[in-house]
Amino acid sequence: MDKLKVKSYAKINLALDVKGKRDDGYHFVEMVLQSIDLYDKLEFEMCDDIVLECDREDVPTDRSNLIIKAADLLKREFGGYGIRIRLKKNIPIAAGLAGGSSNAAATLVALNKLWNLNIKLPILKDLAASLGADVPFCIEGGTKVASGIGDVLQDLETPHLRLLIVKPSVSVSTKDVYTEYDNLAFIENNYTKNMIDAIRSGSIIDICMRLGNDLERVTIRNYPIIGDIKKMMVERGALGTLMSGSGPTVFGIFDDSAKLDFAYNSFVADGFYAYISNTIDKGIELYE
Repeated sequence: MDKLKVKSYAKINLALDVKGKRDDGYHFVEMVLQSIDLYDKLEFEMCDDIVLECDREDVPTDRSNLIIKAADLLKREFGGYGIRIRLKKNIPIAAGLAGGSSNAAATLVALNKLWNLNIKLPILKDLAASLGADVPFCIEGGTKVASGIGDVLQDLETPHLRLLIVKPSVSVSTKDVYTEYDNLAFIENNYTKNMIDAIRSGSIIDICMRLGNDLERVTIRNYPIIGDIKKMMVERGALGTLMSGSGPTVFGIFDDSAKLDFAYNSFVADGFYAYISNTIDKGIELYE
């Protein structure tokens, strides 16, 4: 085998609690992470060097990209070959949807297979954690409780949710959001614990009522448009709505297809990026 194609799926946060800060700058968190069916496509083909190509000019293709970092890491630690990687980008950039992390996860899995490295999953997830807190989750995807820095994962049954993803035309620095959050008074919200109970109840109403994200305190204050989108989401029929990750993307949960279509068309008409999505139980997928 000298070629491989992979879909790398985006994620949202159904809940996010910030629990504290470590000495190394990472934060202790508790989250409920959920894969959705919005994905990037990556094509891998053996060659003499490690090369990344992308259909988007605003995506760096040098060694600052997590894809290249993942490939370099595997080659350095386990040996390997060259690889040409072609990335078709669909997941918005700097959006709180873990697009870069899912690309890195896809790269680890694909090269483990193409280069015949035979790295076991626990070791592969340890490597993933060294690249970023969301990368271990993106290898498996689905619905998981994440703790530690986001790398300690526990399975949950995937709820079947219909979603509208909306992103304003702003980009948010995750590092800056956490830095500013550290200056706020600590509040114990327990969003994650409540969301676990809601998912286990099987009630979409319970899930919508228990959505929560500590980082909204920072990002919505700095970018009021996010709060406006959440308000519009409810006015247009969403049962519940939340900012994903550090933002700025907002998702709404719908149980009525007509309202979902109306909301989608309304946000598009207002000039926003919008995407109708579903929850899924995987993080990456090989395809032909």
